[in-house]
Amino acid sequence: VIVIADRAHLATSPRWRPLASAACTLARCTLPAWREPEALTLLNRDVRPLPGVAGGLQIQVSFRNDARWAQAWPWLQLSLSDADGRVIGTRILSPQDYLGQSPAAQDALAPGQAVHVAFRVREPAASTAAFSFDFR
Repeated sequence: VIVIADRAHLATSPRWRPLASAACTLARCTLPAWREPEALTLLNRDVRPLPGVAGGLQIQVSFRNDARWAQAWPWLQLSLSDADGRVIGTRILSPQDYLGQSPAAQDALAPGQAVHVAFRVREPAASTAAFSFDFR
């Protein structure tokens, strides 16, 4: 009973998640999605000027879930830097921002699943020389 009552907390621990999952299978309850941004691997990234749109950028990113469990779609942090390495703009995108719609509650990235997403942003300054991505 304690496992069921405290399942959300227990599900955040790699040690206790299997027990909470087994208990929920029997009790027909659900666990919150796993969150382990450090287990997401950036596979490919591309930033290009958007043709015909002044200051527009077309972003393409591929990443893979290397966690042991399915996990929720991450938030993406895009940072743009100038030639001196100074960050001139940062944007944090929700899954809805880069997917174009909110993922369904049961929609998660399976272990080993690789995905490709594309989205557009406005360049903060014409001096953008580099970019980086981080998962949240």
